[in-house]
Amino acid sequence: MKSILLVCLGGMSTSLMVQKMEKAAQKDNIAVRIWAVSEAEAHNNFNEADIVLLGPQLKFKYNEYKKILGDKPVEIISIADYGRMQGEKVLKWALAILAGKE
Repeated sequence: MKSILLVCLGGMSTSLMVQKMEKAAQKDNIAVRIWAVSEAEAHNNFNEADIVLLGPQLKFKYNEYKKILGDKPVEIISIADYGRMQGEKVLKWALAILAGKE
C-alpha cells in the first residue's frame, strides 16, 4: 500500500483534496493511504509517506523539503488541479510518480 502525504499551510484545503482522492481510489479499487497535515506538522509525518505533495501555496517550501527528504518524491500540486479539486487526476499523477521510482 502506498502512502501519500499532502501538506498545506493549515491542513484545511488539502483535507477536501484527500476526500476527493480517497473517493477516486475506492472507485478504482486502489489500496492507498492518503492524509493531510499542516506545514507545522509535516516533519512529524515525512517518515510515513512514500510521496509528499505540497499545496500550491507551499511552493516556496519545495527546495527545503526536497533537501530534507532526499530521494523521496516531493511535488507541488498544480494550482489548476488544486483549485478544481481534481482528486482523481492528482491521485493518478502521484501514483505514476511512485511507479517511476520503483
